[in-house]
Amino acid sequence: MFCKSAIKAGFIGLVFAATTGVALAAPKCGSTSAGFENWVEATKQEAAENGIGKRGIAALNNVHYAQATINADRGQKSFKLSLDQFMKKRGSSTIVARGRVMKKQNAALFDRLEKKYGVASGPVIAIWGMETSFGSYMGKQHTLSAVATLAYDCRRSAFFTDQLYAALKLIDRGDFDPNSIGAMHGEIGQTQFLPKNVLLYGADGDGNGHIDMINSKADALASTFNFLRNHGWQPGQGYQPGEPNFAAIQGWNDASVYQQSIAIMGKQIDGN
Repeated sequence: MFCKSAIKAGFIGLVFAATTGVALAAPKCGSTSAGFENWVEATKQEAAENGIGKRGIAALNNVHYAQATINADRGQKSFKLSLDQFMKKRGSSTIVARGRVMKKQNAALFDRLEKKYGVASGPVIAIWGMETSFGSYMGKQHTLSAVATLAYDCRRSAFFTDQLYAALKLIDRGDFDPNSIGAMHGEIGQTQFLPKNVLLYGADGDGNGHIDMINSKADALASTFNFLRNHGWQPGQGYQPGEPNFAAIQGWNDASVYQQSIAIMGKQIDGN
């Protein structure tokens, strides 16, 4: 928590910078909302100095401290469940049933992506179902505010500062709407990529020249195929625990129950 003298000193520093042209101090993390607005102003200057364009910097004018994101970040409990409990809680039988239908309805798309990336469709479809119920629910939090809040919060500031800069770059290049609504931790789109992963693995699945993880299922799915390929997926190899491609699934999420669930549901969706 910031003490009153620290807040006062920070305010004086901001005024001094504004009136003398001296650069603002580097953004400092915090554990309450008290310093968030000053942090945003300092972040704008730092972003400009590091090549973020006008569109990305302007987007920071509309961020707010997302208390609901902080609450969610402090209260994650589902990964403490057993595998059976986790799969039941996440509705694995429903995901598998719907996943088989989605695979048939989008057969041409999945055939094309399997051939291009060498990755089995089952785990990708399982991820799609697990993350957003096949694109039907992507969250209710203002995405950029969620990422900015976690970048400001001291618990994982460095990690989410990278995510914030990635989001600003996506805004600059027109691949992310700064008003987008999504998941509590700033994940984007139908398979819930963090912004930096969109930069690293995002793929234009529908061929329109942009990567739209929210409105284009082809882009979201192609990006997920690409993610698994770039995490060591070996074409034609198995993906259950102990098999070569399980390591690629492990790259998607750190939680063991999540990894195992994706592998199990993926196999059921693929029908083998």
